[in-house]
Amino acid sequence: MATDNLNEDALITESCGNIFIDLGFPIYEAEILQLRSDLMIRLRAWIDDRQLTQTQAAEILGITQARVSDLVRGHWKKFSLDMLLTLAGKAGIRFKVTLDEAA
Repeated sequence: MATDNLNEDALITESCGNIFIDLGFPIYEAEILQLRSDLMIRLRAWIDDRQLTQTQAAEILGITQARVSDLVRGHWKKFSLDMLLTLAGKAGIRFKVTLDEAA
């Protein structure tokens, strides 16, 4: 029988909605990281929804199969925000950037 190793004294804090802020990144950096993450998730869903092979996705996106592999495995450090926006555009994913003043 498995035992539960949870510490009963552990403090659970509700997320603010951006995991990168929760992890201690500065807000400006956390926003960019969240955008990159969201785009990678959306691109992976685009590949999955169309049941594309990595080779097919690579051809459509104009990148190598190895880059598609990095994308679907979530290797976010290998993709700039600019590159992810370009790939989203090639995939027909439309996006809109909204700018808000800092509180």
